[in-house]
Amino acid sequence: MIAESKFYNNINVLDSVDKGNFKAEIIEYKSLTGSKNPSLARHLYYIQQAGMTLKQVKVTLNNSGVIVEPGALYFQKGNITCDANIGGVGGLAKKMIKNKLTNESTFNPLYKGSGEIFLEPSFSHFIVVSLDNGSIIVDKGIFYCAESSLEVGVASQKNISAGLFGGEGWFQTKISGTGTCILESPVPMSEILKYNLDNERLQVDGNFALLRSDSVKFSVERSGKGIAGKLTSGEGLLQTFEGTGAVWLAPTQPVYGSIGASGVSSLAAAPYNRNNPA
Repeated sequence: MIAESKFYNNINVLDSVDKGNFKAEIIEYKSLTGSKNPSLARHLYYIQQAGMTLKQVKVTLNNSGVIVEPGALYFQKGNITCDANIGGVGGLAKKMIKNKLTNESTFNPLYKGSGEIFLEPSFSHFIVVSLDNGSIIVDKGIFYCAESSLEVGVASQKNISAGLFGGEGWFQTKISGTGTCILESPVPMSEILKYNLDNERLQVDGNFALLRSDSVKFSVERSGKGIAGKLTSGEGLLQTFEGTGAVWLAPTQPVYGSIGASGVSSLAAAPYNRNNPA
């Protein structure tokens, strides 16, 4: 018990949801001091100085279940069983199609029973999303786990422009029902802007919308009509969200991509020069 207490003393809970029979927590390690390799310890020091922390998803079940992305299980304790969650021949076919269309795994294991489940530790970011008889469309590959009361499926683009130019392909992951899901985000929650549209329009120059309500229409439009419009505005195609519902944006996501590809100096250039290098 002393060792367990010391472990939890080194843990912060970033976010959580507790329903009694199902509890999900996003935890982070306050420090990583276990390395005996000086070179690795130096890297860990700079990682922590940059504000990066090791995170993990912990799920506590009480006669309930959780759907998990394959390979994400790290360890578990308690009376918990695993179901491949295939759903017969028809279910197998649907899941194989879903895998091809959305880049999500074919089979999402369903863990049922009572106990604790820890998923793989990572320097990624995780966000908790709760649904109340609703549906959301999420970016490809960011589904991580979900309460077993939710259904994880496929949504097709309803607009030709969205399928051709939206950056998400023709199909995305759809999560429906009542319950809690956890998504793997490219940025922390503090860098996510949540819009609740009320019969409004939101236009985005880039591919950094993480999720939207199923009720929100998604399409792609030109920022200006014709060549003259593009030359005047300096922009091209805009992701367009219309209607009533939620849209979550990660405005800083493209910045990290630019730094990773070209270094910090790429951000010093004017936007037009960054988009149109010599």
